[in-house]
Amino acid sequence: MREQLVTDFDKIISDSNFSKKDIELKRISLDKFIEDGFPTKKKEDWKFLDINRAIEKNIGQLDFYNDYSFQNKIDTSYFVKGLEHNKIVFINGRIEKIDFKSEDSNKIEIIEESDLSNKFNNINSLINLNNAFANKNYKINVKENYSLKKPLIVYHLTTNKIYKKNINLRLDFKLESNSSLRLIDYFEDDSKDNFINIFYNFDLEKDSSLKNYKIDHKDNKNVKYSFNNIDQKENSISETFILSSGSSFFKNEINCDLNGKYSSAFVNGIFKLEDFKNHEIKTNINHLTENTKSYQLIKSVLGEGSKAVYQGKISVNSIAQKTDGYQLSKCILLDKTSEFNAKPELEIYADDVKCSHGSASGSLNEDSIFYLMSRGINYERAKELLINGFLLDVIEKITDPETKNLIKNTLGLKE
Repeated sequence: MREQLVTDFDKIISDSNFSKKDIELKRISLDKFIEDGFPTKKKEDWKFLDINRAIEKNIGQLDFYNDYSFQNKIDTSYFVKGLEHNKIVFINGRIEKIDFKSEDSNKIEIIEESDLSNKFNNINSLINLNNAFANKNYKINVKENYSLKKPLIVYHLTTNKIYKKNINLRLDFKLESNSSLRLIDYFEDDSKDNFINIFYNFDLEKDSSLKNYKIDHKDNKNVKYSFNNIDQKENSISETFILSSGSSFFKNEINCDLNGKYSSAFVNGIFKLEDFKNHEIKTNINHLTENTKSYQLIKSVLGEGSKAVYQGKISVNSIAQKTDGYQLSKCILLDKTSEFNAKPELEIYADDVKCSHGSASGSLNEDSIFYLMSRGINYERAKELLINGFLLDVIEKITDPETKNLIKNTLGLKE
Protein backbone atom coordinates (compact mmCIF):
# COMPACT_ATOMS: atom_id res chain seq x y z
CA MET A 1 0.00 0.00 0.00
CA ARG A 2 2.90 2.37 0.71
CA GLU A 3 3.97 2.50 -2.92
CA GLN A 4 0.47 3.28 -4.14
CA LEU A 5 -0.02 5.98 -1.48
CA VAL A 6 3.16 7.75 -2.54
CA THR A 7 2.32 7.44 -6.24
CA ASP A 8 -1.24 8.71 -5.79
CA PHE A 9 -0.05 11.53 -3.54
CA ASP A 10 2.47 12.69 -6.13
CA LYS A 11 -0.29 12.72 -8.78
CA ILE A 12 -2.47 14.91 -6.58
CA ILE A 13 0.38 17.35 -5.91
CA SER A 14 1.22 17.61 -9.61
CA ASP A 15 -2.45 18.37 -10.42
CA SER A 16 -2.85 20.99 -7.70
CA ASN A 17 -1.71 24.51 -6.95
CA PHE A 18 -0.85 23.94 -3.28
CA SER A 19 1.83 26.17 -1.79
CA LYS A 20 5.20 24.71 -0.83
CA LYS A 21 4.22 24.97 2.82
CA ASP A 22 0.95 23.10 2.20
CA ILE A 23 2.76 20.37 0.28
CA GLU A 24 5.28 19.98 3.07
CA LEU A 25 2.53 19.69 5.69
CA LYS A 26 0.59 17.25 3.53
CA ARG A 27 3.67 15.12 3.08
CA ILE A 28 4.20 15.01 6.86
CA SER A 29 0.60 13.81 7.27
CA LEU A 30 1.15 11.21 4.55
CA ASP A 31 4.28 9.90 6.27
CA LYS A 32 2.38 9.63 9.56
CA PHE A 33 -0.42 7.68 7.89
CA ILE A 34 2.05 5.35 6.17
CA GLU A 35 3.69 4.74 9.55
CA ASP A 36 0.42 4.02 11.39
CA GLY A 37 -1.82 2.60 8.63
CA PHE A 38 -5.54 2.08 9.02
CA PRO A 39 -6.67 1.56 12.64
CA THR A 40 -7.15 -2.05 13.75
CA LYS A 41 -8.61 -3.74 16.83
CA LYS A 42 -5.23 -3.38 18.50
CA LYS A 43 -6.19 0.27 19.08
CA GLU A 44 -8.42 0.68 22.14
CA ASP A 45 -10.75 3.11 20.33
CA TRP A 46 -11.27 0.51 17.57
CA LYS A 47 -11.58 -2.64 19.66
CA PHE A 48 -15.21 -3.30 18.67
CA LEU A 49 -15.20 -2.44 14.94
CA ASP A 50 -12.13 -2.93 12.76
CA ILE A 51 -12.14 -0.47 9.85
CA ASN A 52 -8.98 -1.99 8.41
CA ARG A 53 -10.69 -5.37 8.11
CA ALA A 54 -13.88 -3.72 6.75
CA ILE A 55 -11.89 -2.07 3.95
CA GLU A 56 -9.96 -5.26 3.16
CA LYS A 57 -13.12 -7.38 3.16
CA ASN A 58 -15.59 -5.02 1.45
CA ILE A 59 -13.32 -3.01 -0.86
CA GLY A 60 -9.88 -4.53 -1.23
CA GLN A 61 -7.24 -2.33 -2.86
CA LEU A 62 -8.08 1.38 -2.57
CA ASP A 63 -7.28 4.06 -5.13
CA PHE A 64 -6.29 7.27 -3.30
CA TYR A 65 -6.07 9.47 -6.40
CA ASN A 66 -9.14 11.40 -7.57
CA ASP A 67 -9.26 13.65 -10.64
CA TYR A 68 -11.19 16.72 -9.50
CA SER A 69 -10.70 18.67 -12.74
CA PHE A 70 -13.99 17.45 -14.25
CA GLN A 71 -17.25 19.00 -13.12
CA ASN A 72 -20.09 16.66 -12.12
CA LYS A 73 -23.65 17.35 -13.17
CA ILE A 74 -25.91 18.07 -10.20
CA ASP A 75 -29.03 15.90 -10.08
CA THR A 76 -31.53 18.03 -8.17
CA SER A 77 -33.80 15.02 -7.57
CA TYR A 78 -31.52 14.20 -4.62
CA PHE A 79 -32.31 17.51 -2.92
CA VAL A 80 -34.61 17.51 0.11
CA LYS A 81 -38.12 18.55 -0.88
CA GLY A 82 -40.43 20.77 1.14
CA LEU A 83 -37.65 22.43 3.12
CA GLU A 84 -36.12 25.71 1.99
CA HIS A 85 -32.40 25.56 2.63
CA ASN A 86 -28.89 26.68 1.78
CA LYS A 87 -26.63 24.16 0.06
CA ILE A 88 -23.11 22.84 -0.15
CA VAL A 89 -22.99 20.00 -2.67
CA PHE A 90 -20.21 17.41 -2.75
CA ILE A 91 -20.30 14.93 -5.63
CA ASN A 92 -17.68 12.18 -5.51
CA GLY A 93 -15.64 14.36 -3.15
CA ARG A 94 -15.66 17.48 -5.35
CA ILE A 95 -17.48 20.63 -4.23
CA GLU A 96 -19.90 21.43 -7.04
CA LYS A 97 -22.03 24.13 -5.45
CA ILE A 98 -22.05 26.55 -2.53
CA ASP A 99 -25.36 28.38 -2.26
CA PHE A 100 -26.27 30.79 0.53
CA LYS A 101 -28.86 32.75 -1.46
CA SER A 102 -31.27 32.78 1.47
CA GLU A 103 -28.80 34.70 3.64
CA ASP A 104 -27.37 38.19 3.97
CA SER A 105 -24.16 38.01 1.94
CA ASN A 106 -22.23 40.22 4.36
CA LYS A 107 -23.08 37.91 7.26
CA ILE A 108 -21.59 34.73 5.79
CA GLU A 109 -17.91 34.52 4.89
CA ILE A 110 -16.61 31.62 2.79
CA ILE A 111 -12.85 31.17 2.74
CA GLU A 112 -10.89 28.62 0.73
CA GLU A 113 -7.90 27.71 2.84
CA SER A 114 -5.60 24.86 3.80
CA ASP A 115 -5.00 25.08 7.53
CA LEU A 116 -3.03 21.93 8.22
CA SER A 117 -0.66 23.28 10.84
CA ASN A 118 -2.97 22.72 13.78
CA LYS A 119 -3.60 20.43 16.72
CA PHE A 120 -5.63 17.92 14.68
CA ASN A 121 -2.78 16.38 12.73
CA ASN A 122 -2.18 13.45 15.07
CA ILE A 123 -5.63 12.65 16.53
CA ASN A 124 -5.62 9.39 14.62
CA SER A 125 -4.29 8.01 11.35
CA LEU A 126 -7.53 8.74 9.45
CA ILE A 127 -7.19 12.47 10.18
CA ASN A 128 -3.64 12.28 8.83
CA LEU A 129 -4.99 10.57 5.71
CA ASN A 130 -7.59 13.33 5.36
CA ASN A 131 -4.97 16.07 5.73
CA ALA A 132 -2.74 14.43 3.13
CA PHE A 133 -5.35 13.83 0.43
CA ALA A 134 -8.20 16.36 0.94
CA ASN A 135 -8.55 18.45 -2.21
CA LYS A 136 -9.81 21.75 -0.81
CA ASN A 137 -10.65 23.03 2.64
CA TYR A 138 -13.41 25.60 2.99
CA LYS A 139 -14.05 27.62 6.12
CA ILE A 140 -17.55 29.00 6.75
CA ASN A 141 -17.71 31.98 9.10
CA VAL A 142 -21.08 33.05 10.52
CA LYS A 143 -20.75 36.65 11.61
CA GLU A 144 -21.50 38.07 15.04
CA ASN A 145 -25.19 38.38 16.03
CA TYR A 146 -26.39 36.56 12.91
CA SER A 147 -28.62 33.49 12.76
CA LEU A 148 -29.02 31.78 9.43
CA LYS A 149 -32.59 32.19 8.17
CA LYS A 150 -32.61 28.74 6.60
CA PRO A 151 -30.77 25.52 7.46
CA LEU A 152 -27.61 24.58 5.58
CA ILE A 153 -27.70 21.12 4.01
CA VAL A 154 -24.35 19.63 3.06
CA TYR A 155 -25.07 16.99 0.43
CA HIS A 156 -22.63 14.08 0.35
CA LEU A 157 -23.47 12.51 -3.02
CA THR A 158 -21.66 9.69 -4.77
CA THR A 159 -22.32 8.25 -8.21
CA ASN A 160 -21.50 4.95 -9.90
CA LYS A 161 -18.57 6.69 -11.63
CA ILE A 162 -16.38 5.97 -8.61
CA TYR A 163 -15.37 2.50 -7.43
CA LYS A 164 -12.83 1.43 -4.82
CA LYS A 165 -11.91 5.08 -4.23
CA ASN A 166 -10.84 6.93 -1.09
CA ILE A 167 -12.65 10.27 -0.76
CA ASN A 168 -11.44 12.82 1.84
CA LEU A 169 -13.54 15.87 2.76
CA ARG A 170 -12.96 18.69 5.21
CA LEU A 171 -15.01 21.72 6.29
CA ASP A 172 -14.30 24.24 9.05
CA PHE A 173 -17.01 26.35 10.69
CA LYS A 174 -16.66 29.38 12.92
CA LEU A 175 -19.70 30.74 14.72
CA GLU A 176 -18.95 34.20 16.03
CA SER A 177 -20.49 35.60 19.21
CA ASN A 178 -24.29 35.25 19.44
CA SER A 179 -24.62 33.54 16.04
CA SER A 180 -26.36 30.29 15.15
CA LEU A 181 -26.26 27.59 12.47
CA ARG A 182 -28.54 24.67 11.62
CA LEU A 183 -26.49 22.16 9.66
CA ILE A 184 -27.78 18.95 8.08
CA ASP A 185 -25.37 16.37 6.61
CA TYR A 186 -27.35 14.39 4.04
CA PHE A 187 -25.85 11.26 2.51
CA GLU A 188 -27.04 9.82 -0.83
CA ASP A 189 -24.94 7.04 -2.33
CA ASP A 190 -25.29 5.48 -5.78
CA SER A 191 -21.75 4.13 -5.55
CA LYS A 192 -20.37 1.08 -3.78
CA ASP A 193 -17.09 -0.17 -2.35
CA ASN A 194 -15.55 3.22 -1.53
CA PHE A 195 -14.04 4.63 1.67
CA ILE A 196 -15.30 8.13 2.56
CA ASN A 197 -13.37 10.04 5.23
CA ILE A 198 -14.90 13.29 6.58
CA PHE A 199 -13.48 15.81 9.04
CA TYR A 200 -15.36 18.83 10.43
CA ASN A 201 -14.02 21.41 12.85
CA PHE A 202 -16.37 23.78 14.70
CA ASP A 203 -15.36 26.86 16.72
CA LEU A 204 -18.27 28.17 18.78
CA GLU A 205 -17.74 31.60 20.28
CA LYS A 206 -19.63 33.06 23.25
CA ASP A 207 -23.44 32.65 23.15
CA SER A 208 -23.39 30.84 19.79
CA SER A 209 -25.52 27.83 18.85
CA LEU A 210 -24.84 24.88 16.56
CA LYS A 211 -27.38 22.24 15.54
CA ASN A 212 -25.83 19.47 13.44
CA TYR A 213 -28.00 16.63 12.14
CA LYS A 214 -26.44 13.71 10.23
CA ILE A 215 -28.69 11.54 8.05
CA ASP A 216 -27.23 8.36 6.54
CA HIS A 217 -30.32 6.41 5.48
CA LYS A 218 -29.93 5.08 1.94
CA ASP A 219 -28.75 1.48 1.66
CA ASN A 220 -25.21 1.35 0.24
CA LYS A 221 -22.00 -0.69 0.34
CA ASN A 222 -19.57 2.11 1.23
CA VAL A 223 -17.32 2.37 4.28
CA LYS A 224 -17.46 5.76 6.05
CA TYR A 225 -15.74 7.58 8.87
CA SER A 226 -16.72 11.00 10.19
CA PHE A 227 -14.92 13.03 12.85
CA ASN A 228 -16.42 16.19 14.39
CA ASN A 229 -14.25 18.39 16.59
CA ILE A 230 -16.24 21.00 18.53
CA ASP A 231 -14.64 23.76 20.61
CA GLN A 232 -17.11 25.73 22.75
CA LYS A 233 -16.78 29.04 24.54
CA GLU A 234 -18.93 30.57 27.27
CA ASN A 235 -22.69 29.94 27.13
CA SER A 236 -22.50 28.21 23.73
CA ILE A 237 -24.71 25.25 22.83
CA SER A 238 -24.08 22.35 20.47
CA GLU A 239 -26.73 19.82 19.50
CA THR A 240 -25.76 16.77 17.43
CA PHE A 241 -28.15 14.12 16.13
CA ILE A 242 -27.01 11.07 14.15
CA LEU A 243 -29.28 8.79 12.12
CA SER A 244 -27.00 5.87 11.31
CA SER A 245 -28.65 3.35 9.01
CA GLY A 246 -27.60 3.18 5.35
CA SER A 247 -23.91 2.38 4.88
CA SER A 248 -22.36 -1.06 5.26
CA PHE A 249 -19.86 0.44 7.77
CA PHE A 250 -20.04 3.88 9.40
CA LYS A 251 -18.22 5.24 12.43
CA ASN A 252 -19.17 8.70 13.71
CA GLU A 253 -16.74 10.20 16.21
CA ILE A 254 -17.29 13.40 18.18
CA ASN A 255 -14.78 15.24 20.34
CA CYS A 256 -16.30 18.20 22.19
CA ASP A 257 -14.33 20.57 24.43
CA LEU A 258 -16.51 22.62 26.78
CA ASN A 259 -14.05 25.44 27.41
CA GLY A 260 -16.46 28.16 28.53
CA LYS A 261 -18.68 28.48 31.58
CA TYR A 262 -22.32 27.49 31.04
CA SER A 263 -21.54 25.81 27.72
CA SER A 264 -23.49 22.65 26.94
CA ALA A 265 -23.39 19.75 24.47
CA PHE A 266 -26.19 17.39 23.49
CA VAL A 267 -25.56 14.23 21.47
CA ASN A 268 -28.46 12.00 20.44
CA GLY A 269 -28.50 9.19 17.93
CA ILE A 270 -30.30 6.28 16.35
CA PHE A 271 -28.90 3.07 14.93
CA LYS A 272 -31.44 1.33 12.69
CA LEU A 273 -29.53 -1.53 11.11
CA GLU A 274 -29.98 -4.84 9.34
CA ASP A 275 -28.28 -6.97 6.68
CA PHE A 276 -24.94 -7.37 8.51
CA LYS A 277 -24.15 -3.65 8.73
CA ASN A 278 -21.61 -2.36 11.28
CA HIS A 279 -22.00 1.13 12.77
CA GLU A 280 -20.51 3.00 15.71
CA ILE A 281 -20.92 6.29 17.56
CA LYS A 282 -17.98 7.33 19.72
CA THR A 283 -18.09 10.48 21.83
CA ASN A 284 -15.57 12.24 24.05
CA ILE A 285 -17.12 15.16 25.96
CA ASN A 286 -14.50 17.14 27.88
CA HIS A 287 -15.76 19.36 30.70
CA LEU A 288 -12.85 21.78 31.09
CA THR A 289 -14.35 24.53 33.24
CA GLU A 290 -17.09 24.95 35.83
CA ASN A 291 -20.85 24.95 35.23
CA THR A 292 -20.93 22.95 32.01
CA LYS A 293 -23.48 20.37 30.89
CA SER A 294 -23.64 17.38 28.54
CA TYR A 295 -26.43 14.96 27.65
CA GLN A 296 -26.19 11.85 25.47
CA LEU A 297 -28.95 9.42 24.45
CA ILE A 298 -28.39 6.66 21.89
CA LYS A 299 -31.01 4.10 20.85
CA SER A 300 -30.56 1.11 18.55
CA VAL A 301 -32.81 -1.28 16.66
CA LEU A 302 -30.72 -4.10 15.21
CA GLY A 303 -31.81 -6.70 12.67
CA GLU A 304 -30.16 -9.77 11.18
CA GLY A 305 -26.37 -9.88 11.48
CA SER A 306 -26.01 -6.20 12.28
CA LYS A 307 -23.67 -4.77 14.90
CA ALA A 308 -23.78 -1.39 16.66
CA VAL A 309 -21.30 0.15 19.07
CA TYR A 310 -21.62 3.13 21.39
CA GLN A 311 -18.49 4.35 23.16
CA GLY A 312 -19.33 7.39 25.24
CA LYS A 313 -16.83 9.14 27.50
CA ILE A 314 -17.39 12.06 29.87
CA SER A 315 -14.18 13.66 31.17
CA VAL A 316 -14.32 16.19 34.00
CA ASN A 317 -11.31 18.38 34.70
CA SER A 318 -10.30 19.13 38.31
CA ILE A 319 -11.48 22.75 37.94
CA ALA A 320 -14.78 21.78 36.29
CA GLN A 321 -16.95 21.97 39.40
CA LYS A 322 -20.76 21.97 39.02
CA THR A 323 -20.51 19.72 35.95
CA ASP A 324 -23.72 17.96 34.89
CA GLY A 325 -23.01 14.95 32.63
CA TYR A 326 -25.45 12.25 31.55
CA GLN A 327 -25.34 9.40 29.06
CA LEU A 328 -27.64 6.49 28.31
CA SER A 329 -27.80 3.85 25.58
CA LYS A 330 -30.63 1.39 24.92
CA CYS A 331 -30.93 -1.32 22.28
CA ILE A 332 -33.59 -3.63 20.87
CA LEU A 333 -32.16 -6.79 19.33
CA LEU A 334 -34.51 -8.18 16.68
CA ASP A 335 -32.44 -11.23 15.79
CA LYS A 336 -30.18 -13.66 17.63
CA THR A 337 -27.37 -12.77 15.20
CA SER A 338 -27.46 -9.03 15.98
CA GLU A 339 -25.01 -7.52 18.48
CA PHE A 340 -24.76 -4.34 20.54
CA ASN A 341 -21.65 -3.21 22.43
CA ALA A 342 -21.59 -0.29 24.86
CA LYS A 343 -18.60 1.22 26.59
CA PRO A 344 -19.75 4.10 28.83
CA GLU A 345 -16.93 5.91 30.64
CA LEU A 346 -16.71 8.54 33.36
CA GLU A 347 -13.33 10.10 34.13
CA ILE A 348 -13.87 12.59 36.94
CA TYR A 349 -11.27 14.70 38.77
CA ALA A 350 -13.67 17.17 40.45
CA ASP A 351 -15.77 16.46 43.54
CA ASP A 352 -18.83 18.71 43.07
CA VAL A 353 -20.39 17.12 39.99
CA LYS A 354 -23.51 15.26 38.90
CA CYS A 355 -22.63 12.55 36.39
CA SER A 356 -24.26 9.26 35.44
CA HIS A 357 -24.23 6.63 32.72
CA GLY A 358 -26.23 3.56 31.83
CA SER A 359 -26.83 0.95 29.14
CA ALA A 360 -29.50 -1.68 28.50
CA SER A 361 -30.30 -4.08 25.68
CA GLY A 362 -32.84 -6.83 25.04
CA SER A 363 -35.55 -8.07 22.71
CA LEU A 364 -39.04 -6.68 22.20
CA ASN A 365 -41.39 -7.31 25.09
CA GLU A 366 -43.66 -10.21 24.07
CA ASP A 367 -46.27 -9.20 26.65
CA SER A 368 -46.55 -5.78 25.02
CA ILE A 369 -46.90 -7.40 21.60
CA PHE A 370 -49.58 -9.77 22.94
CA TYR A 371 -51.46 -6.83 24.47
CA LEU A 372 -51.55 -4.97 21.16
CA MET A 373 -52.60 -8.12 19.28
CA SER A 374 -55.44 -8.61 21.77
CA ARG A 375 -56.70 -5.20 20.60
CA GLY A 376 -56.93 -6.41 17.01
CA ILE A 377 -53.47 -5.35 15.78
CA ASN A 378 -51.51 -7.93 13.79
CA TYR A 379 -48.09 -9.13 14.91
CA GLU A 380 -45.96 -7.13 12.45
CA ARG A 381 -47.87 -3.90 13.08
CA ALA A 382 -47.56 -4.44 16.84
CA LYS A 383 -43.76 -4.75 16.50
CA GLU A 384 -43.69 -1.62 14.34
CA LEU A 385 -45.64 0.41 16.91
CA LEU A 386 -43.32 -0.63 19.72
CA ILE A 387 -40.20 0.16 17.69
CA ASN A 388 -41.63 3.53 16.63
CA GLY A 389 -42.37 4.47 20.22
CA PHE A 390 -38.88 3.40 21.27
CA LEU A 391 -37.23 5.60 18.61
CA LEU A 392 -39.56 8.59 18.87
CA ASP A 393 -38.23 9.21 22.37
CA VAL A 394 -34.87 10.17 20.82
CA ILE A 395 -36.30 12.08 17.88
CA GLU A 396 -38.34 14.27 20.23
CA LYS A 397 -35.01 15.53 21.63
CA ILE A 398 -34.43 17.34 18.30
CA THR A 399 -35.10 21.02 18.93
CA ASP A 400 -35.51 22.10 15.29
CA PRO A 401 -39.10 21.28 14.18
CA GLU A 402 -38.33 21.18 10.43
CA THR A 403 -35.47 18.73 10.87
CA LYS A 404 -37.50 16.66 13.30
CA ASN A 405 -40.20 16.22 10.66
CA LEU A 406 -37.58 15.42 8.00
CA ILE A 407 -36.11 12.62 10.12
CA LYS A 408 -39.53 11.25 11.02
CA ASN A 409 -40.44 11.14 7.33
CA THR A 410 -37.09 9.57 6.45
CA LEU A 411 -37.72 6.75 8.91
CA GLY A 412 -41.41 6.48 8.06
CA LEU A 413 -42.31 7.03 11.70
CA LYS A 414 -45.80 7.89 12.82
CA GLU A 415 -46.78 8.84 16.33
